[in-house]
Amino acid sequence: MAHSGYQQRRRRIAWILVAPALLLLALAAGWPLARTFFFSFTNAMLDNPGDYQMVGLANYYLKHDGDITGVLADPLWWQAVGNTLWFTVVSVCLEVVLGMLLALLMNEKFRGQGLVRTAILVPWAIPTIVSAKMWGWMFHDQYGVVNDLLAKIFGYQAHLAWIAEPSLSMWAVVIADVWKTTPFMALMLLAALQLIPGDLYEAARVDGASAWQRFRRITLPLILPAMIVAVIFRVMDAMRIFDLIFVLTSNSEATMSVSGYAREQIISYQDMGAGSAASVLVFMMVAGIAACFIRVSKLNDKEKQP
Repeated sequence: MAHSGYQQRRRRIAWILVAPALLLLALAAGWPLARTFFFSFTNAMLDNPGDYQMVGLANYYLKHDGDITGVLADPLWWQAVGNTLWFTVVSVCLEVVLGMLLALLMNEKFRGQGLVRTAILVPWAIPTIVSAKMWGWMFHDQYGVVNDLLAKIFGYQAHLAWIAEPSLSMWAVVIADVWKTTPFMALMLLAALQLIPGDLYEAARVDGASAWQRFRRITLPLILPAMIVAVIFRVMDAMRIFDLIFVLTSNSEATMSVSGYAREQIISYQDMGAGSAASVLVFMMVAGIAACFIRVSKLNDKEKQP
């Protein structure tokens, strides 16, 4: 009973301590989110948001007299969903692989280790807008360094329009994003690598384990929780991608993300109702993916328990 009472007091103290942060979070994030949900059920326009009527689910999906309207009936929305999912899968997978390689490199002891770690983190410190403009010049079809390198290395003289060509523009966005955010993944994995006791590797070497066996049997299982957390953050961030695409490709239909679609509805068409509905759908997608990751991680923890 005494132990139970002690645990209850600890819980009450914990709630008291986090209450100010929860209140601040509710004011900073909860209120705008609630307003977005509300406006998604109205026909409000951006130039006069106070003048609106409730339209129910019409902004999401409405079939009337054979006509289908709403965000979910717009082919451009589904193209934006496809672009976002493709970008998320490709960029996050590349970042995990490259981040792991960089983390393993930075975890080794060699001369100039501090300089290498600093240099690797520089792309992550550069603002997204700046890196997008920089990559925009690098991908220039006439003066860009990317085409120049292709010509010098492979002898490929064609002036590829990386940003203007629909088949190349999404790859340009992925390359720029991977360059900028791989250091984040590497930093998360490096922190996990440094928590692994060196005795485990010494024992494995004594037993004759190869480098690949040590990585597969020791390194990968022990850093997996940190990797899952990093992947969750990166997936949620990639699903909300907007600024890099907007600056690099001017939010063209070939690269438009779901966030870019929401912005298009609100700013370009002044349709606050449809834009709010698209924003709600973006929120539901990100929250659903995060919930799935957390659920899978909890199931893995239960399986590991004796």
